[in-house]
Amino acid sequence: MEDSAVLPIEDEKLHKKAIRAWTMYDWANSTFATTIMAAVLPVYYSSVAAGNLPAHIATAYWGFTSSISAAIAAIISPILGAVADFRGSKKRFLTIFMLLGVTGTALLYFIQSGDWLLASIFFVFGNIGFAGSLVYYDALLPHVARPEEIDNVSSRGYAMGYIGGGILLAINLVMIMFVPSLVPSLDAGLMTRLSFVTVAVWWAVFTLPLLLNVKEPPRRIQEGEESLHPITVSFKRLGQTFKEIRKYRDLSMAMLAFWIYANGIGTIIVMATAYGTELGFKQTTLIGTLLMVQFVAAPFAMLFGWLSKKIGTKKGIYLSLSIYTVIAIAGYFLYHEWQFWVLGFAVATVQGGSQALSRSLIGKMMPKSKSAEFYGFFSVFEKFASILGPAIFGVVSTIMGESRLSIASLVIFFALGIFVLTKVNVERGVEVAQKEEQELVAAAQ
Repeated sequence: MEDSAVLPIEDEKLHKKAIRAWTMYDWANSTFATTIMAAVLPVYYSSVAAGNLPAHIATAYWGFTSSISAAIAAIISPILGAVADFRGSKKRFLTIFMLLGVTGTALLYFIQSGDWLLASIFFVFGNIGFAGSLVYYDALLPHVARPEEIDNVSSRGYAMGYIGGGILLAINLVMIMFVPSLVPSLDAGLMTRLSFVTVAVWWAVFTLPLLLNVKEPPRRIQEGEESLHPITVSFKRLGQTFKEIRKYRDLSMAMLAFWIYANGIGTIIVMATAYGTELGFKQTTLIGTLLMVQFVAAPFAMLFGWLSKKIGTKKGIYLSLSIYTVIAIAGYFLYHEWQFWVLGFAVATVQGGSQALSRSLIGKMMPKSKSAEFYGFFSVFEKFASILGPAIFGVVSTIMGESRLSIASLVIFFALGIFVLTKVNVERGVEVAQKEEQELVAAAQ
């Protein structure tokens, strides 16, 4: 099979169809992030599933549940990524993890009062499925998009995710908040549990375009690997990658920079609602801002994809991090609800763009035949990016007795992230990846 930066595609029409199908998976899975992770399940978990526990215990259990699922996904991602590269089965692994996530999500329908342990178990399965599938989804990006398209295609994916996640979240909120008043027999608890089912169905149905229209990338087997077990090969390849890490200096520095500034971004996403609650803002303001961010972020993610062509990927990330720095400083002076709306809008302008360009920047500097393996490492950086930031936020809040300085302290993540990113030579990183890919192709022939 002829090697190419993209999958073997017969004509431009099929190429565009594959790109559209790939972006639809963002549309499909983002409903888990909005309804399950951010808006609906955390409230249902605290008030119903763990409603028989003290409030602080319920919150702690939810935190442990989220951490355990993220840690499991982070640990297994590089290993399974290497296996997928070896077996030539990125789509198959994506499907397996998607079905795991869909099943775990659908089973949340059966959670009733006091079922906090069962809810935690189902969420762990759902979140592992969600995080695991994204490793293989991201790994398909360098194969679906041509090198000159990768920024734009990545941004389109994030835009689709914000729109899809926002639409279903809006539908679910209507189901929970308004349907019970119109049909008394359909209480809020039942509608909440039905909203979990809608996420599972939406996720499964809108994955079909990718499965039908995106081809599996060609398999690359290195000399001496033919007779080895896939797990053995995965550890061998991971060990080899660690030994050769200096070869991928720019890719490694880009991942380090991402981990640093993603701590700041992740903390703003995770702690914004809690910060607003601390300041006494109404729930309508908090939920309304969350919905607004979903829909405003979509066109701005596309804008950053276009902007990267004009000023370059790194400068696009610099711009987004500079705006995040202003947001963190402005958060210190947050007193009124209208200011929360304004800051939410500002976050929406850069949230999708910063993530999309980070994903595509990493993709440019990795060998295509190792895309699942390297995106597995990227997933580890992404999962552990939400550890240090919230921890510093909590420590500063505890010492100061309030969270204003905690928000302002996030500036250090953005400033340090920009500094490390300046050390990344993208052109050199791309050359290294291309040379490595050529060597892998030659070894496989």
